[in-house]
Amino acid sequence: MRRTEFHSTDRIGGLRAAVLGANDGIVSISSLVIGVAASGTGRDAVWLAGLAGLIAGAMSMAAGEYVSVSSQSDSEKADRERERLELQANPAGEREELTAIYVKRGLTPELAEQVSGQLMARDPLEAHLRDELGITGTMAARPVQAAIFSAAAFSLGGLIPVLMVLVIPGNILVPSIAAVSLVLLGVMGAGAARIGGSSVMKSCSRIVFWGALAMVITAGAGHLFGATV
Repeated sequence: MRRTEFHSTDRIGGLRAAVLGANDGIVSISSLVIGVAASGTGRDAVWLAGLAGLIAGAMSMAAGEYVSVSSQSDSEKADRERERLELQANPAGEREELTAIYVKRGLTPELAEQVSGQLMARDPLEAHLRDELGITGTMAARPVQAAIFSAAAFSLGGLIPVLMVLVIPGNILVPSIAAVSLVLLGVMGAGAARIGGSSVMKSCSRIVFWGALAMVITAGAGHLFGATV
């Protein structure tokens, strides 16, 4: 019976965008709400500021991811076309290049010659894209997917502190949002580490530290400017 293996590389693009978006949503909106609340502003103004930040942030994340990943996609397409032309112009030279790659990876020259010959006969462009340039279908750039993942994750992460403004009493709003947000960041860091196969402790401590630092700085700024107005 054939055993099916699961690896994290087939979901790394979506995972990266989702983690980045959710992290940014929680940290940005929590920090924004905490900073505005610390200035002594009323609940309605705090909620409006959080909602505006949530909408603007989600759109910014989507646009930023789309532009960034589109640039990567354009580069991959250009490499693909360049490799296709090189294969047309000099197939023998391209086969020698592929053989040299396999020899460098540890195959004997004879075996490397056989492997490159068989792969070139099957799909020379795919072989060169994968083994020479490291471009595969699994790791290919997907701009629309990245944009949707980022915007959705940002919205989900940032929606929690916005909703908390409506239900948490004003005298405990700041510490409550900070505590909930840090817990969420820790959970998200642990989940991302599990999916990606990395260290849970390292991921959690890193994301919680930077989240806490952002909240402390914005709370201080809000308190300072609120006190001087």
